[in-house]
Amino acid sequence: MNSQPITRRKFFSQTLAAALTLPIASCANKTAARLQTPMPPRRRLRELGIIIGSLPTGKWNAITDVLGVKVGHCTRREGSGDLVVGRGPIRTGVTVILPNEDVYHEQLTAGHFVMNGNGEMTGMGSIDQRGLLHSPIFLTDTSNIGRVLNGAMTWFLQTYPEIGDTAPVPVPVVAETWGGFLHDSAGRHIDDAHVLAALNAAKTGPVVEGAVGGGTAMVCYDFKGGIGTASRVLPESQGGYTIGVLVQTNHGGRSQLLINGVPVGKEIQDLQSVEGKKSKSIILIGATNAPMIPSQLQRLCKRMAFGLARTGAISSHGSGDLLLFFSTGVKVKPEATQTAIEIFNDEAITRMHQAALEAAEEAILNSLCMAETTIGINGNTAFALPIERLPEIMKKYGR
Repeated sequence: MNSQPITRRKFFSQTLAAALTLPIASCANKTAARLQTPMPPRRRLRELGIIIGSLPTGKWNAITDVLGVKVGHCTRREGSGDLVVGRGPIRTGVTVILPNEDVYHEQLTAGHFVMNGNGEMTGMGSIDQRGLLHSPIFLTDTSNIGRVLNGAMTWFLQTYPEIGDTAPVPVPVVAETWGGFLHDSAGRHIDDAHVLAALNAAKTGPVVEGAVGGGTAMVCYDFKGGIGTASRVLPESQGGYTIGVLVQTNHGGRSQLLINGVPVGKEIQDLQSVEGKKSKSIILIGATNAPMIPSQLQRLCKRMAFGLARTGAISSHGSGDLLLFFSTGVKVKPEATQTAIEIFNDEAITRMHQAALEAAEEAILNSLCMAETTIGINGNTAFALPIERLPEIMKKYGR
């Protein structure tokens, strides 16, 4: 038999052709309204009169305040009752951050930091070696990390058909936190079409927060957690740069929760679930338009960790606390022999540290304020933070 070795391009083309035959995913929320405990309208932290830090926010108080950054979600919230593996109930999704219009051809400087390593963020080997981000950033639950990575590759092959032939094969950046308290984790329930739906939904402007996308199943400080975001803008005298943070929160015990230094978790001892017995994780993604090199961005990652600590987190042994920061202010074309760039002056970086800390702290608290009570497998319930109680609690502590 006359057989010839398959080329990389042919292999990837066949893979893409198979993937594109998948049905279009539905990301609609199909959970019956009766499953959701009636709640007052959710409001972000600042809408409750609670201000974190002293720096001003951007227009949207979101990571999308960094020009060119877009965020999209695909959410699956379907079914109720007892767990039937493979059928649900389903509480999962995908959140995607598009760093710029063409991150594959205009790569961005990036740095990352592992506060505690019981979790996964793919693609970090390339960032360690090259200091460049060449992929959108995808967030999901633990059991779906491989499926989201596969969907990300489908998108790459669809968008850049030269991959595997005249262009290198990328490693998508996919991060996860555990969603097994509310979600049929063994059933997974994410495929390529859901990843593509999140990418197609990506846009600038306000970001939907709470129990959406990758944050659908997440629990934070024994309240319902999920996606949160915030931003800060430096004064014009210090460059006028924007810093944005987006988080997927799934960490902490009730007694640890602090809001602006107030022990809110100790003040609210009802609305408890058994999930607090387990260690959990958080993903923090930062963005700035300041022209920063990887070592500077890694420093900002560590300051986001300070913001995490200010909400009460201790980064427990079983937690996956993973941080990534990228800059849209430095773009590198892979085909270029040299790239002339301006570099942010380290002597002025302290205010950037403050901005990263404040934005991370507020993003985490926004995820709590915006998440709604969610009922999942076997009737497991993650209760929303009762934001209507916060003014009285803050007043009790002189805030």
